[in-house]
Amino acid sequence: MARGSGPERWSAGLAPLRNFSGPMQAVGGLFSMSADAVRFVFRRPFQGREFLEQCWFIVRVSLAPTLLVAIPFTVLVSFTLNILLRELGAADLSGAGAAFGAVTQVGPIVTVLIVAGAGSTAMCADLGSRTIREEIDAMEVLGINPVQRLVTPRMLAAGLVALLLNSLVVIIGILGGYLFSVFIQDVNPGAFAAGITLLTGVPEVIISCVKAALFGLIAGLVACYRGLMISGGGAKAVGNAVNETVVYAFMALFVINVLVTAIGIRMTTG
Repeated sequence: MARGSGPERWSAGLAPLRNFSGPMQAVGGLFSMSADAVRFVFRRPFQGREFLEQCWFIVRVSLAPTLLVAIPFTVLVSFTLNILLRELGAADLSGAGAAFGAVTQVGPIVTVLIVAGAGSTAMCADLGSRTIREEIDAMEVLGINPVQRLVTPRMLAAGLVALLLNSLVVIIGILGGYLFSVFIQDVNPGAFAAGITLLTGVPEVIISCVKAALFGLIAGLVACYRGLMISGGGAKAVGNAVNETVVYAFMALFVINVLVTAIGIRMTTG
């Protein structure tokens, strides 16, 4: 692996990018590091223990925020949707709307907020602290590839946890929509249950899972890149990197959400 600081550490094969401005270098370095991280998934030795530890680490920092965000988000969506359906005289379709909204949008969007706002920032702070303590340089001196040892297991852990969080949010969304609609807005429980599969089927569930997994993978890569790219500045630099991670991850994940949604709609309706 090429030595050096900044994007050059992983962009030795992207020499033309060095002629561009700083942001272009950062994008090139991120893509180069991402390609290396994906390549090391299929190369031994795989860091299984690090992967499990990172899964538990992300779950610890993300589970409580997921519950706290998913419940009010679900209530808000169900309340607004049921008011609209009542005005149209179609209150019995509230189950279809709740399931479709939870699977296609609420689950992935809440996953975006939590993975980017809690999980990826924690990973960035951890790797940033190691970087300013020169632990990453020490690993390179010892011949240990930081991408294989640190980035790949974190990327996979973020993807797996995001997938599980999405499933949790979808379940909360449907159950919360049922409880709120039936016990507060007097929707018929049988009609609600019958409408759950009216608009939502296996293709929508698959698209939702793909979204969540991609969100986790990308958020993990952005967090690792920003954490490893700190070149100095001490604790202040780590704080700045964490803030930038949230912004960059949100930008990337919402773009991916739009693209995957558009492709999924095209595939399921075409």
